[in-house]
Amino acid sequence: MVEVRATFTNALISSSAIIVNSMEFLEQEALSKVKKFIPAPIFTLGPLHKLAPRIRGSLLTEDDKCISWLNKQAPESVIYVSFGSLTSINKEELIEAAWGLASSERPFLWVVRPGMVHSSKWIELLPNGFQESVGQRACIVQWASQKEVLAHAAVGGFWSHCGWNSTMKSICEGLPMMCKPFFGDQLLNTNYICNVWKIGLELHELERGNVERKIKRLMVNMEGMVIRKRAMDLKKDAVVCLMKDGSTNCSLNDLTNHLSLSSV
Repeated sequence: MVEVRATFTNALISSSAIIVNSMEFLEQEALSKVKKFIPAPIFTLGPLHKLAPRIRGSLLTEDDKCISWLNKQAPESVIYVSFGSLTSINKEELIEAAWGLASSERPFLWVVRPGMVHSSKWIELLPNGFQESVGQRACIVQWASQKEVLAHAAVGGFWSHCGWNSTMKSICEGLPMMCKPFFGDQLLNTNYICNVWKIGLELHELERGNVERKIKRLMVNMEGMVIRKRAMDLKKDAVVCLMKDGSTNCSLNDLTNHLSLSSV
């Protein structure tokens, strides 16, 4: 990791320009500090998934049946659960998550990747009686179109590993988050989500009672309503970024001018 960081730092220092998938208002203080150490101009062009909406970034096949299931659910009632394309958990954590979701009594859409639990083919490791206990209140798929799911009116919360792409997509849809980071930038992202932007709750221990309580705090209690209001405020700021005079649009123009001058 030291070698990776050294290579990455050298690449930054020697670059003629740096493009960041972020929004100026989200990380203004951090960006101002980074700019003091890196000579290359930094252009914030986030959210990239809004600038290039037709590009699909997933290598996994998306299951569209979850959209028809979402269409039958009440507005803002569903918690969407996805730990991304790389995170893995063990069998005990899968079981605790399953019973926590069941006990929450909330409808949920859960992405369970093949191999998310080591050597699993799909959902064969879910506990006995789980699927019968949740019935039609649950939809479990191998993969979903996350951008489409997060934008759906029925989704009211996002239980995430808090990778940066997932975080950006959630912010753009104004969704409160339940955060269970596993490694890397997910830890720092969770700190920002819960303590700086205050649009989420951190799940410290993957235990069924804790899962149930956190879901209810986020989706049912007054605390969750306050968090949802802050998340919606960030969504409005994200929309402004993409407007004609918004920070992202201005950064895109600045980048174009920079490239034009560099090629002369």
